[in-house]
Amino acid sequence: MKAVVYKEPFTVAVEEVDKPSIQHPNDVIVRVSSTAICGSDLHMYEGRTAAEPGIVFGHENMGIIEEVGQGVTSLKEGDRVVMPFNVACGFCVNCVEGFTGYCLTVNPGFPGGAYGYVAMGPWKGGQAEYLRVPYADFNCLKLPPGQEHETDFILLADIFPTGYHGCELAQVRPGESVAVYGAGPVGLMAAYSALLRGAKKVFSVDRVPERLQKAEEIGAVPINFAEGDPAEQIKEQTEGIGTDKGVDAVGYQATAHGADHEEPATVLNSLIATVRATGALGVPGLYVPSDPGGPDEQAKHGMLLVAIGKLFEKGLRMGTGQCNVKRYNRHLRDMIIEGRAKPSFVVSHELPLDQAASAYDKFDKRIEGYTKVVLHP
Repeated sequence: MKAVVYKEPFTVAVEEVDKPSIQHPNDVIVRVSSTAICGSDLHMYEGRTAAEPGIVFGHENMGIIEEVGQGVTSLKEGDRVVMPFNVACGFCVNCVEGFTGYCLTVNPGFPGGAYGYVAMGPWKGGQAEYLRVPYADFNCLKLPPGQEHETDFILLADIFPTGYHGCELAQVRPGESVAVYGAGPVGLMAAYSALLRGAKKVFSVDRVPERLQKAEEIGAVPINFAEGDPAEQIKEQTEGIGTDKGVDAVGYQATAHGADHEEPATVLNSLIATVRATGALGVPGLYVPSDPGGPDEQAKHGMLLVAIGKLFEKGLRMGTGQCNVKRYNRHLRDMIIEGRAKPSFVVSHELPLDQAASAYDKFDKRIEGYTKVVLHP
């Protein structure tokens, strides 16, 4: 089958690899209909992780079940399904408590597994024609048959729940003001989720014009940090107080106002400055314990200079970590079906799998309006 294979930094190729097969009675094989390129994939693509050549990318996947293991009870051939990027067992202590992003079974020695991602277990990615799904009864979310809402449903694999998760971590409530740093796919989903949750005003911070335009189209207030300190811009529009809540949808590959180089802690520190005393921060943006491309020795070991004194002084609360997709995907799916949510506004390009190499290049360079790419094998 064809699959997107990592070759070296800034290079992927669509190559022939072995088609997956049933390896356990709880497996299913899914014929992939849609798979998306994620900003997290770019960390590997750019050589900013320990990913080795040969890994098949792709943790945002949906399709049609083609083969069912003998132990699977709730699924059948022909079912249309979308899978959380988290690979989870469903029965370990973390899964039982709802922390499926930190499953203790699927990746021995490390809490959490994912398809096609470095250090996240042996699970091959779904930027391919077929995907093996383990613990399928638990990991597959059924969808209505047909092709309706295809580009909405694919976002249930990661970025829609992750954006919502950022708001959940920050405990966004109706009537509150929210600052979302980053207007990439997850940032736009966080801003959208804040509005869905009833926020009265949402600020979207970025410097890419196409992204800020998308944010404005959904009702957020665009803040271009290239034009001035974003915290000060937001305070000017909140009577000098700041916002009630804040979301970091950027992570460690951040660039500060007035700088042309990475400053990994800049978004965290900007949020500490932006959010009012006793507010809360949600941090779904990725931070890593090891970054070979970090700008200094501390950053290379995941150690950042964060304004912890100001965080404490203001009595701010902060929630962090990757999304436990199954906490949210079912009711977000139902919101899509009922017409209450349409997250596909963020999708800028739908392309055949064969164009993956070009799509990665353009998405990484933030050119030609690339905000979110869906590939169709």
